[in-house]
Amino acid sequence: MKPDVLMLSPTRPDAQARLQQQFTLHRLDLADDRPAFLARHGAACRGMVAMGHTTVDAALLDQLPALEIISCGSAGYDAFDVDAIARRGVALTNASPALAQEVADMALLLAQMGWRNVVAADAWVRNGDWARKGAFSLQRSFRGRRLGIVGMGTIGHKIAELASQQGLQVAYWNRRDKDAGYPFQPDLEQLAQDSDILIAIVAGGPDTQGLISDRVLRALGPDGLFVNVARGSVVDEPALIAALQDGGLGAAALDVFWSEPDPDPRLTALPNVTLSPHQGSGTVQTRDAMASLIVDNLEAHFAGQPLISPVDLTRP
Repeated sequence: MKPDVLMLSPTRPDAQARLQQQFTLHRLDLADDRPAFLARHGAACRGMVAMGHTTVDAALLDQLPALEIISCGSAGYDAFDVDAIARRGVALTNASPALAQEVADMALLLAQMGWRNVVAADAWVRNGDWARKGAFSLQRSFRGRRLGIVGMGTIGHKIAELASQQGLQVAYWNRRDKDAGYPFQPDLEQLAQDSDILIAIVAGGPDTQGLISDRVLRALGPDGLFVNVARGSVVDEPALIAALQDGGLGAAALDVFWSEPDPDPRLTALPNVTLSPHQGSGTVQTRDAMASLIVDNLEAHFAGQPLISPVDLTRP
């Protein structure tokens, strides 16, 4: 008999076909009457498919007494009650390995664009200033800059590897020393002060809300660049706007925002900000790989094999 799996979020076509072939799927995402649907199917469900923005709380888990595993199709799981999941002994997996390289590529792309002021250079050509006013102003070299990485998980490691290949000097902050092969700085404000560029790649959620504070941003300084490929919630966005406006911070390059998909107009109006619409993992190939990992983890679990990308629910 195929295991019963509850779907809270749709996935990519190839992965969806695999799920339908190997599991008995219960599409809560398509249900008109969710309470009635859960009352009818919840008790049988041993697995769950969800994206990290979908609420998975204690009330939902109470209706899934047989649940063994949640296979999350994104790297983040901000809307999951991780404590409730851990208390019930439910395994959690995410898609970090499938998207790590793509997000690292985007992080360094944004860093280079912000550092070399590429958006303003593009406008200089488009609006005719090159012809009217002459050459664009000289910019600063990217190679050799000091890079601080906030968060040394799977994606943070990839960013560090890529940055080192591009000639950047890497140091990092994390909740604990990961013995990652790069200098560890336990004081986030000091890391910012010691960096030319600061990239945030920590998980979202209440534990990291506002982690990149006004003090951190201003420690990075008037020549510094802040890059966010984590979640909008990890930075104090009003403080970010104020620092960018008054020169306390040089520039920002952002893939994520507090109020997606409608960022604060004070932020989007600033000339010293490079903007991207949450596209860190936004390629066909990577999204397909993320979806495939959803199925791979479920298959491994129900075959009694080690999970591909488990989330450590015991970490402090």
